[in-house]
Amino acid sequence: MATKFNITSLGCAKNRVDTEVMMGLLRSAGYDLAHREEDAEVLIVNTCGFILPAKEESINRILELAALKQSGACRALLVAGCLSQGYSSELADELSEVDIFLGPGEVPQIADLVAKALAGNKFVEVGKPDYLYDHNTPRMLTTPFHYGYLKVADGCDNFCSYCAIPSLRGNFRSRSEESILAEAQNLVQRGVQEILLIAQDTTRYGFDRYGEDRLPQLLHKFREVEDLQWLRLMYCYPDHITPQLIEAMAKDPKICKYIDLPLQHGDDYILQAMNRRGSKQEIKKLVQSLRENIPGIAIRSTFIVGFPGEEESHFQNLLEFMEEMRFDRVGVFTYSQEERTPAGQRLDQVPEEVKEERFHRAMALQQEISLSVQKEWIGKTVKVLIEEEVEQGLYRGRSEREAPEVDGFIEFSGKDLMPGQWATVKIKAAGHYDLMGEALDESGQ
Repeated sequence: MATKFNITSLGCAKNRVDTEVMMGLLRSAGYDLAHREEDAEVLIVNTCGFILPAKEESINRILELAALKQSGACRALLVAGCLSQGYSSELADELSEVDIFLGPGEVPQIADLVAKALAGNKFVEVGKPDYLYDHNTPRMLTTPFHYGYLKVADGCDNFCSYCAIPSLRGNFRSRSEESILAEAQNLVQRGVQEILLIAQDTTRYGFDRYGEDRLPQLLHKFREVEDLQWLRLMYCYPDHITPQLIEAMAKDPKICKYIDLPLQHGDDYILQAMNRRGSKQEIKKLVQSLRENIPGIAIRSTFIVGFPGEEESHFQNLLEFMEEMRFDRVGVFTYSQEERTPAGQRLDQVPEEVKEERFHRAMALQQEISLSVQKEWIGKTVKVLIEEEVEQGLYRGRSEREAPEVDGFIEFSGKDLMPGQWATVKIKAAGHYDLMGEALDESGQ
């Protein structure tokens, strides 16, 4: 009987792809997936080490699984991912229950490392984080069958002052166009209808490999991927969004009228302190260009409040910026002091209670904006990809304006529908995050 494994995946969608690759490699090596961790002989945690709450979640999960090693079927416990990359020696000293620590660069060795752990070996295997999978790499999808993530690059060269990702993930490195398109075709053949392009900096795609901006050209080539319904762009650094990219998005009906545009702040002093390229005025021009050239585009952004040195006037500039821009969707985060970053070394840290207070004020403002934007869709008809049947006759799905996992849903009444199918839905009501409606039949009734 084959040895069974179970993997816990924490953190971002990029980490999820690494998890899916490890699962594929283990299955190819003859291991079986245990859907319950209690039944697994091998337990793996693919950790996140981005900010303090993510580190704490990772450590708590490791401790939970370590208990299973004492009382359950588990014979080997491995810890992978960004937390291992940054803190393996400290973790190895504190977590003796873990057999092997490995970083993102050791993903292709997972089957060999599992075998060594089962043989009783204990060690740290963390090297340079320079691995990048390709279309020939085995991969088990953990998403619903109708959508999947496609990582076009890994690593980051932006060096934002608050972020440790370049040290955890390595330098930015792009896959070839041929490999990306081949994987896209493979995903579609497996039933995927929506592909989400991801990277630490998706819009930088191609600079390292081809010496020029190649995302517009790559998007154009996605037209060759038959039966793909939606292509969605996530993690788009504003500095690399060119007129050519906007034109490519506007012309291709496969590309969702949606962009994930992390901006992080709306005050020039704070943006400069964050080592973010581009001014508030340049960002405004970019947003205007996106909206003028792609009518109806949904723009999602993220902002950090409580960055070191952020005074009330800087925060007010952020609120005014949010109010003026009226983004469709916004995630707000309190700044997390990371000791291995330039911002983490600053002496002008903002008190936690001030961060929390600003977080709630920013979220309250965005809720008003989001509800106002959502209400504009009442009475309109949208194409919806069905995610699930919540109860008999009630379904949940997404239009091109909602990305999976981070945005809301459209809940609608209908009959005889299945996940992965499409529905035409007339919007009847709106909430802060979700829309409500009813499915129309082929006659539009």
